[in-house]
Amino acid sequence: MRIGVAIDLGTSGFRAQKIDLETGEIKKTVITLRNPLPGANVMDHLDFAIHYGLDKAHGLSATAVKNILAELGVDLAEMEKFSICGNPIQLSIFQGIPIEDLAYAGERKKQKYHIEEQNRDARIIPLAEIEGFEEAANCKLFVPPAIKHEVGADALALIVKAGMIESNEIAIATDYGTNAEMALKANGVIYTGSAAAGPALEGQEIEYGSIASPHTISDVEFEGENLRCYVLDRDMTATRGDLVNPKTGEIIEKGELTAKGITGTGVIALIEAGMRNKLIVLPKIQTPDGVLHLQDGIKFTNKDLIEAGRAIGAIRAGHITLCASAGIDMEELQTAHMSGAAGTYMDAAKAHKVGMIPYNANYVSQIGNTSLTVAREILLSEDRLWELQTIAKEIVGTHVMFATSDAFKEAYMLELAYWNEGMAFKMLQKFLKKKKLPIIGEPSSILKIDRQVERDIPELGEEGLEVLEKVGTYLTMVIEGCEGCHKCVKVCPNGALRMEENGTVKIRTDLCDGANCQRCLHACPDDRFKWENLTVTGK
Repeated sequence: MRIGVAIDLGTSGFRAQKIDLETGEIKKTVITLRNPLPGANVMDHLDFAIHYGLDKAHGLSATAVKNILAELGVDLAEMEKFSICGNPIQLSIFQGIPIEDLAYAGERKKQKYHIEEQNRDARIIPLAEIEGFEEAANCKLFVPPAIKHEVGADALALIVKAGMIESNEIAIATDYGTNAEMALKANGVIYTGSAAAGPALEGQEIEYGSIASPHTISDVEFEGENLRCYVLDRDMTATRGDLVNPKTGEIIEKGELTAKGITGTGVIALIEAGMRNKLIVLPKIQTPDGVLHLQDGIKFTNKDLIEAGRAIGAIRAGHITLCASAGIDMEELQTAHMSGAAGTYMDAAKAHKVGMIPYNANYVSQIGNTSLTVAREILLSEDRLWELQTIAKEIVGTHVMFATSDAFKEAYMLELAYWNEGMAFKMLQKFLKKKKLPIIGEPSSILKIDRQVERDIPELGEEGLEVLEKVGTYLTMVIEGCEGCHKCVKVCPNGALRMEENGTVKIRTDLCDGANCQRCLHACPDDRFKWENLTVTGK
């Protein structure tokens, strides 16, 4: 059997499939629960690569990929084709391409700091040219093109799989993940942007949050005054979990599965249910202890509500900004496409009610993991790769940089006031009108939902799904003169760090919050803990 591998290098985790190149058949799927780089979002990953070395970042990414290949049962020396898809930062880090040009939104700053724009067009190269993959002497690497800046091959995949190239209707497509890539087609033109919604939509930055994986809560429904949890099983199918009193955590009825966390989709469902049943009145949870209780001790707090509100607000602000750029009103936006793991498992009706889908939309399609799908397509067809390159060139001119957009800034500030400060919805509408931004209408009473896939990865292959709970990437160093106080270990909120003999520190990078934390660095009483001294290890 001739073997190829397609992989989605996602910000919140990697997803890979082993493919029979002769038949196109998927043989096995492996996913990770976290990205191997320290940090909770793509900007943390960018920060790590810039401040501590692209070589370290690449080493972690490459090591994780090799661990995934081992889990797939693929020998580097025998693999013929390898394709990747994802945002430009993840793809650049894996390939060892400089990323400084992705760190600055404005062209003036790039000129000021003499930063050279990198070529991120589609390409086919020997995989052996990538450091760490020298053994893959007979394998070709297929890389899809980026559109512009932070909007890359994953966003292009979204546009293509949503059918926006062929269609002339006004429609918006959103990948409901950490970076929230989105595209709007209006008057024959495609506008793109990325709202950087944050990791809450992938279940991270939520106390009991988790990426979608077996034994995580992906949905909730009220049954009377109690809350039914729905938990993903081994095949990533939602299964009845416990029936719980959300005010106390009392188990009313045991379900079929235990839960270890809650996904981003579960968070959205919980917020919608809480608001509908008055257990959430923004900006606070209205239970005696300010907590919504789920099964197996899982809780949702006011801090979690703030994080989720920021993410939801960023997405809606992005939709408003794209409409403003296209010169259309929000009420003209009646078709919406949802992709990514969150966009697949999320109850579209609930997402619509909390504002993650434009209120005027009356048709929503859920299209699954488009990034992995496109990675698989270019693995099997070189023509498909060059077709994507042509499409990318056509839409590069209408990319909207939210980081420098006044419209996004104004809209997002209003969203934060609504979600985190309790500003009334009518006031939100009033201020949008005052600032001459597209106005959010009332939710459409008729919503047709076209759920095209049941799982974000519809086909897992005959060998099934393997969840790689430990990515297997580490950073280590010897701290000279370490007195062994272990303060760095004690302050780590995720248990990512351990101290071994002779002052050797070892950090499990997929658990490390990176630039978002660095408590270990600040805890060292003698200032001997230096991140720049860390080296990559796979053991």
